[in-house]
Amino acid sequence: PHEPWTPPRAFDRYTDPDYDGKKIILPPGGPAAEHLNDEEIAYIRGLYAGECAYVDHYIGQLIERLKETGLYDRSVIVLAADHGHPLSDHGKFLKGGDRMYNELLKVPFMIRLPGGEHGGQRLDALASFHDVLPTVLDAIGMGNNLDAFPGKSLMPVIRGEAEEIRDAIISGYFGAPDRCIRDKVWSYIRRPEGEPDELYNLIDDPKEQENLIDEHPEEAQRL
Repeated sequence: PHEPWTPPRAFDRYTDPDYDGKKIILPPGGPAAEHLNDEEIAYIRGLYAGECAYVDHYIGQLIERLKETGLYDRSVIVLAADHGHPLSDHGKFLKGGDRMYNELLKVPFMIRLPGGEHGGQRLDALASFHDVLPTVLDAIGMGNNLDAFPGKSLMPVIRGEAEEIRDAIISGYFGAPDRCIRDKVWSYIRRPEGEPDELYNLIDDPKEQENLIDEHPEEAQRL
């Protein structure tokens, strides 16, 4: 559901039908409050929701076609995204090197193995994009030579042989100095020189609103 956000009319279900402001299909990436009012922000978010519904509908059609052609139960199906999407959650729309928060870093990630093997699980192991290809290769019987990859196969977790494949995740955006290092509980954001670092408890504060860098410097240092 990439911008510009122009969902077909049938999927534009999440905007206010009485909204009569600007039809903003591509918001600016800077501070939203400098360019947009609350009604405009809500309208843009509604358009994005419509785009997600639109994409979801056609994923459903793809799955149905795979079933009709007999490929569904013989396929490894991976659903992922290249990044999440800030919707002014922290004051800005769109991706960017300074937006190292859940709304950008967390993505849908689902795997269906042939015949639904190991299905019905919701796993909380940490994973990154680097792990997708080794996982797919392992799933199709080519997991004996993955040493050259920067990622790791998630199949041991999927098969119930391990609980984790990594202790932490490091994220960044090409060309930007900001970095995020996180485990299952804490997210530490290292900012450029002259800007305050940030630390969030992902369990107590999943929307990352309360910076605890001064209260828990030892967690930031650990990460």
